Amino acid sequence: MNHHDADQSFIAEALPAFISESDEQLETIEHLLLELEDQPDNHELLGALFRCAHTVKGSAGIFGLDEVVAFTHHVETLLDKLRDGLVGFTPDMGTLLLQCNDQIRFLIHVAQSGESASADDTARRADLEARLQAFSGDGATAHAPSAVAAAPEPVTGDDSGLQTWSVQVAFLADTFRNGMDPLAVLNYVRGLGTITRIDCDVSAVPVLDALDPESCHLGFSFDLDTPADLATIEAAFSFVREDCTLTITPPPAAAPSPAPGAVESAVAAVAETRPATTAAAKAPAAGGKAREGGEDQRFIRVQADRLDAVINLLGELVIAGAGASLLARQSRQGSLIEANEQINQLIEEIRNGTLQLRMVPIGETFTRFRRVVRDTAAELGKDVQLEIVGGDTELDKSVVERIADPLMHLVRNGLDHGLETPEQRIAAGKPPQGKLVLSACHESGSILIRISDDGRGVQRDKVLARAWERGLLEQGVVPGDADILKLIFEPGFSTAEKVTNLSGRGVGMDVVRRNIEALRGTVLLTSDAGAGSTIEIRLPLTLAIIDGFLIGVGESRFIFPLDAVVEVIESRASATEMDASGRGVVELRGQALPVVSLRQLYALEPSASDRVSIVVIRSGGMRYGVMVDQLLGQHQTVIKPLGRMFRSLRGMSGSSILGNGDVALIFDVASLCQLATHPPGRPSAGASFRNPLADSTHP
Repeated sequence: MNHHDADQSFIAEALPAFISESDEQLETIEHLLLELEDQPDNHELLGALFRCAHTVKGSAGIFGLDEVVAFTHHVETLLDKLRDGLVGFTPDMGTLLLQCNDQIRFLIHVAQSGESASADDTARRADLEARLQAFSGDGATAHAPSAVAAAPEPVTGDDSGLQTWSVQVAFLADTFRNGMDPLAVLNYVRGLGTITRIDCDVSAVPVLDALDPESCHLGFSFDLDTPADLATIEAAFSFVREDCTLTITPPPAAAPSPAPGAVESAVAAVAETRPATTAAAKAPAAGGKAREGGEDQRFIRVQADRLDAVINLLGELVIAGAGASLLARQSRQGSLIEANEQINQLIEEIRNGTLQLRMVPIGETFTRFRRVVRDTAAELGKDVQLEIVGGDTELDKSVVERIADPLMHLVRNGLDHGLETPEQRIAAGKPPQGKLVLSACHESGSILIRISDDGRGVQRDKVLARAWERGLLEQGVVPGDADILKLIFEPGFSTAEKVTNLSGRGVGMDVVRRNIEALRGTVLLTSDAGAGSTIEIRLPLTLAIIDGFLIGVGESRFIFPLDAVVEVIESRASATEMDASGRGVVELRGQALPVVSLRQLYALEPSASDRVSIVVIRSGGMRYGVMVDQLLGQHQTVIKPLGRMFRSLRGMSGSSILGNGDVALIFDVASLCQLATHPPGRPSAGASFRNPLADSTHP
């Protein structure tokens, strides 16, 4: 394989990592820009912004993405002046930089797909470049795209006007980590003319035992014969100005009669370097390291499907371990039982550690909505403040990825339908600025996400009118408030008075509900007319393995999520009166506790014993009891999806395989709560439509 083929093979293998890394850097840039709008004088944010843009440009240069490099250079120039205090940050500048960030993302993905930009795309890019130059105060200088997008043509023809410049350049230790190649820079400079002398300074190279192959220790001194001026030579080093110290000495005859101070300004053009890393810049360059406090924090990027495969194997290991423990107990050999218990403890530790690898803070998803709220509110002519609470709450990455789109729709819907314009808010006696709050917290083994606003609330009369019009309710039927709000999640329902690009096409909220239920979650809307609305989403922390509480009813086995179990009380079946649907009430410490009988609910075989246990379950703010025959203790539960045939089985979220090969169904405590309070065939008072929560299915 020749060098060209090897380079192409390397690029093909490394490009996906670069795309992923660049997406993270661009996400960081967007977040920093939004934070900068509230703290325009924060030098740490400005330094982090410049560093992220510099990293993207350097990484793009490795892969020959010249358009990305050229455009990002304009952004970097403005960020450099912001950081140095030469220009001040303004809201208009923030809007421009956000648009430029989108443009960089677009250019990267166009380069990845191999497509060519359209005329409109080129015009938009040129407009952004012109606006960047206007903010930075640059005209058609050496920073123009033509000067940075491609190497200059070698000088040919008449040599009259050639001058010999002396250049000394020392590259810093992080040059390689930032995606720069000193030899590529020298080749670029050679295009300006002829290098007549060059010396490589290796005095800074440490001994072999102390050598870090990722660090650069090289310096060069050379003479360049060229007709170019000082600014052009400086521009040739523009990509590495932050990664080197540079001294350019003009020829002795370049200025025979200089004005006072002119020689001093031209003799040395030195680029003072900044720290190679910034604490606020989260993601290092491709293949690099993040250094903080003098210690290396090493990261390994792992493909998600490989991690999923490990977790699937771990699930099988849990099942196999349970089977081995069962056989050990049946053998009644103490040493074998003890050995299996030790193995199971190790399996549990491996399980917890492996699942922790997939846990990510939901705040990363929440912060994406800062841009959405900013742009959507501006489009709607509204003033909205976004508040994020509990962003450090962790959730399985697979759940986070699948909940992002439903959350996006709910946020945009709240901005469009819920919050009023400043004029409407003032007329209603409210502050002109509306508030949208995204919050998350752990509750009963699940995560609770709330989207709250202080807007107009749900207009129930409009909801009823649209439900009658669409045939979701019989004309004139007025159900309870809670059931009216559930209508919003029905297919085809919309109260938008006009179709916009935000909402009003009659789709969306029902899709949101289906997507949430597909994650074994529930969604609930509450609203106070004139004061605002709150949407609560409850989701499982993980989709793979949970701690369960195994119970038995006759020969059947069921599992509750352990975190949802509050306590267990003993009772007699004859002491609890149950109706035909399997629902009753018992007294618990002076309060009435709704109870549901699994035997009657699912028509299971009768028990020979009159003794029963009532497992008290917590779901949201409610508690209810479940009558069972046997308590079989804690059980590591590998969640398997229900087959298509059983997806209509209410109250169930999945299944698990026990150590003896039996299948145990896993309860969805929220759906079972609905069945406990509104049994099958008995809808809530006044409702004449399908209850989407009580009849929900969970694949």
